[in-house]
Amino acid sequence: MPAKAPIKKSPAAKAAPGKPQAAPAPVPEPVQEVPVPEVPVPEAPVPIPEPVENSVPEASAPPTETPAPETEVSVPAPAAPVSEPEKAPEVVEEPPPEPEALKEEPPSEPIELTVDEIDDTSISLKWKAPEKEGTAALDGYLLEYQKEGQEWIAVNKEPSVSTRYKIQNLNTGDKVTVRVTAVSKAGNSAPRALENFVQIREIVDRPKIRLPRYLRQTFVKHVGEAVNLVIPFQGKPRPQVHWTKNGQPLDPKHASVRNSESDTILFIRTAERKDSGIYELTVQIDTLEDKAKIEIKIAERPGPPKSIKLLDAWGFNAALEWTPPLDDGNSDITGYTVQKADKKTGEWFTVQEHYRQTNCTVSDLIMGNSYFFRVFSENLCGLSEKAAVTKDCAFIKKTGITYTPPEYKDRDFAEPPKFTQALANRATTTGYSTKLFCCVRGSPKPKIVWLKNQMEIREDPKFRCLVNQGVCSLEIRKPCPFDGGVYTCKAINSLGEASVDCRLDVRVPQ
Repeated sequence: MPAKAPIKKSPAAKAAPGKPQAAPAPVPEPVQEVPVPEVPVPEAPVPIPEPVENSVPEASAPPTETPAPETEVSVPAPAAPVSEPEKAPEVVEEPPPEPEALKEEPPSEPIELTVDEIDDTSISLKWKAPEKEGTAALDGYLLEYQKEGQEWIAVNKEPSVSTRYKIQNLNTGDKVTVRVTAVSKAGNSAPRALENFVQIREIVDRPKIRLPRYLRQTFVKHVGEAVNLVIPFQGKPRPQVHWTKNGQPLDPKHASVRNSESDTILFIRTAERKDSGIYELTVQIDTLEDKAKIEIKIAERPGPPKSIKLLDAWGFNAALEWTPPLDDGNSDITGYTVQKADKKTGEWFTVQEHYRQTNCTVSDLIMGNSYFFRVFSENLCGLSEKAAVTKDCAFIKKTGITYTPPEYKDRDFAEPPKFTQALANRATTTGYSTKLFCCVRGSPKPKIVWLKNQMEIREDPKFRCLVNQGVCSLEIRKPCPFDGGVYTCKAINSLGEASVDCRLDVRVPQ
């Protein structure tokens, strides 16, 4: 078939020299740039007998029956690249508008920046995380230090996650201050700096107060006594010692302080009630310090109760009532002491001590006598110097007394016999004495009868019957096989009878 030869050449852009229509050679080039799915497919595709290197022209080849389709290849080929550029801009869609970004808020500044430890070449600091974290999580903290009169110097390039940091390689004697900044993706916080400059020097021993045990509770002294408190402490170099009372400096007219390298002394020559309060001791080395609080109470005896009344007197008793004193002596009232005095003798006797209520009843008074009463207040310092005394006299009247003894019904203890412990079966050997035991109770006392095989055991020297406090025993002396059988213990009184049985086996040794 000579018609197939020109069909193979036309896809390779090799036209016949005698045909002027094949002059435009660059027509197949745009066809190669078009993607395979976009190339138009002929209505009646015919299988290609031989493979061709380029798949695009192979798909656009005309039918091989007649040479006329050569013109069909040239017509659609230029149309494909023209239509493809027109569709390309339609496929591209503009991206949707991005939403407005939230306003980023940086964290707040760290809090409570303090010096933890100092030595001759370094300083250790600690702080707490900021109260507000901001819109992003914290990445860490950046530290800077500044020597006195110089610029700030960065300590760490990468943020530190910990809330503690030790700055090293410092010079002894330098005065530095430090500031910390919280860092996050939303930005940096405002820096938090130390309040004062800190001198770099070796602190061999941290300041510490060794408060005595008796000062860990309220320290009480009486008015007019001397207060002399010796409180040891430690620290090297020598720490600075400060005393305050209720948050204010001490008044040197009332209290004096003496300090040494290892202790401090608070001395008050003559204590007054106004010297009471909370004293605070501070031992400080640079920014390191230790504090102790001491509560001192200067007390005196309280005043007497405000008033006392005799409410009533009846029989052998008298009822009293009083009110707390106006002056408690700068200490809590711990109780009252009540005393009575016979009008005839005038001697006072204590009725109640450390009594906490404000009313009481005095008993065991003597008929026909008259009594006065008085009450003392009491606190940590002791009893009040004066007492509140009743104005009225309590007279105990005489009354006739007749004693009528109570009537009691006699209890009836009568009951029929009852065995509280029964007989137990026993086995014995010929020639060896044995005993049988049981317990019985009853009222009146029951009569005990022993039977062997329903036969009453009478006065037989081989048997011995005993009864002691309700315990009944039967002794069988050197029994023989004939003595075996059923033994019965019977208890009889006027209200009834009871019995228990057991078996005795007498064995012959082999």
